[in-house]
Amino acid sequence: MSDDKQPSAPRSHARKAIRQVLKPRELITSTPDLHGAWKAKIITLFPGAFPGVLGESLTGRALQEGLWQLETVDLRQYGIGKHRNVDDTPAGGGAGMVLRADVLGAAIDYAMRDARGNWPLVYLSPRGKPMDQAMMRRFARCDGVTLLCGRFEGVDQRVLDHYGVEEVSLGDFVMTGGEIAAQALIDATVRLIPGVLGNEASAEEESFSSGLLEHPQYTRPAEWQGRTIPEVLMSGHHGRVAQWRQDMAEEITRERRPDLWEAYKDRDT
Repeated sequence: MSDDKQPSAPRSHARKAIRQVLKPRELITSTPDLHGAWKAKIITLFPGAFPGVLGESLTGRALQEGLWQLETVDLRQYGIGKHRNVDDTPAGGGAGMVLRADVLGAAIDYAMRDARGNWPLVYLSPRGKPMDQAMMRRFARCDGVTLLCGRFEGVDQRVLDHYGVEEVSLGDFVMTGGEIAAQALIDATVRLIPGVLGNEASAEEESFSSGLLEHPQYTRPAEWQGRTIPEVLMSGHHGRVAQWRQDMAEEITRERRPDLWEAYKDRDT
């Protein structure tokens, strides 16, 4: 770094004393790592964006209970000069700005300093491999993951090459930054950690777990706007219910996602 001032400590999100009302931002704490807990580290220009929706509902409760941890690393703290610049014009000319290699390198070195075991370094990028359920299961089996949230026109390619960064995409579209994609990845991964959902069968029966989209769901009232719940679901016959759900999952997948349907058929041949 060009200045003598050291970066401020990263924000860490984990357990703390329970209060009457627990807001998402109150999950920020400097408590030490919880042994064995899956951890997500986020390198971002906007640490205030976290935990965001991750501090709500099941993921928020699991964060509070220490089933997983979240730490943000403020990329601006590694910026160059008086104004903490993190980007520069692209080599060869062109529009926009590119995140600097030296700035990113310093932030990554800090974020990965205590990474242990199976701990991938991931860049949220529209040119990366599309996220899918198999990828989320793989990340859930890791000890943790470090996510690099890009901005502007992207990051210096030398950083990706030097650290062997895995590029992952939320979809075939461009966003202003990687923070939303990072939250999506974390949400989809954390819910697979044992104890987060409460009912482990939920993760086994939902979309993509079997290679198919999920069957339709119904609940009370039995009739709404002249529409009734399919009779088979009210029969109490578990075998018929299971077969109906399988048939519907196959029909919906065949109609809406022919790519998944072809992969599903090939798996069974």
